[in-house]
Amino acid sequence: MPGMEFDGLRVLSLESRRSAEIEKLIRARGGQPFVAPSMREVPLENNTEAFLFATRLFVGEFDMVILLTGVGARLLNQILETRYPPGAFPEALRQLTVVVRGSKPAAVMREWNVPVAVSVPEPNTWREILTATAARPERNIALQEFGRRSTELLEGLRNRGAHVTSVPVYQWDLPKDTGLLREAVQRLAEGQFDVVLFTTSVQAVHLLRVATEEHLEDQVRAALPRMVVASVGPSTSETLREHDVPVDFEPSHPKMGFLVNETSQQARKILQSKQ
Repeated sequence: MPGMEFDGLRVLSLESRRSAEIEKLIRARGGQPFVAPSMREVPLENNTEAFLFATRLFVGEFDMVILLTGVGARLLNQILETRYPPGAFPEALRQLTVVVRGSKPAAVMREWNVPVAVSVPEPNTWREILTATAARPERNIALQEFGRRSTELLEGLRNRGAHVTSVPVYQWDLPKDTGLLREAVQRLAEGQFDVVLFTTSVQAVHLLRVATEEHLEDQVRAALPRMVVASVGPSTSETLREHDVPVDFEPSHPKMGFLVNETSQQARKILQSKQ
C-alpha cells in the first residue's frame, strides 16, 4: 500500500524540537513510533567567548566570519544585544566576508540584509566548508560553532595559515526530564525496536551517555547492528561512526522528511539483509 512502507516496524526517534512532527511522519509511513527527546539547547548565559569575540569584531580584527547554524547566529546576536546597540552585530558582518553553512544561516543573513560571500553546499560538512573557502585570501577568521567543537574544520583552516577564533554560542544537554530517553535505552537493550532515526549527531552521544548511566551500554551496542540505523546526513553519520555505531542508511538530502520517507522504503530490505 503506497505511503505505508514501514508496515508496522517499530521506529525509535530521538528528536526533541520537532518530536510531534517526526512522530506524525513515522505514523504516516506505517511505522510504530517511539519518540524520546534526547537534548535541549543551553544558552551560554555568561558567554565570555562571545563577548571577547565582539570586542575584537568591533575593532576590525576579523576579515571573515563562518556561521555554522541559523540558531547560533541568532543567539549570538541576542547575547551581544545585552551589551551593544541593536543591529551592531549585523552591521559589523556587512564589513566582512560572511560564509554560511547551508540554508538556515543564509536565511538569517537575508533577513538581516547581510551579503553572503560563500554559501557552502550540501551536505555541509567541514570538508565542504574547507573546499568552498579554499581560494579565499582572508586569514583572520571567526567561527561560530554549534553543539560539539568543529575540530577538523579548525585544524583545516589553521593548516592553511589562518588565525581562527572559535566562538561557541550554545551547547547541548540532556532534557530536564530524561524519563522517555531512559525508557528508550531500556527497550533498545531488550531489542524492542527495528529502526532508529538520528536527526543530529548529539542524539547518539546522549543515547550512549544514558545507556552508560543505566549500565546498559553493552546491550545497546549489541542491539544497534541488528536494527536499521538511519542517519540524516554525513555530519551525523561521521559522529555515529566515531562512536562505533554502524550506519545503514542516509537519505538523498540531509532533511528530516527525506530521512523518514526514504528509510521507510528501504527498512525491510536492510533488515532482511541482516538476518
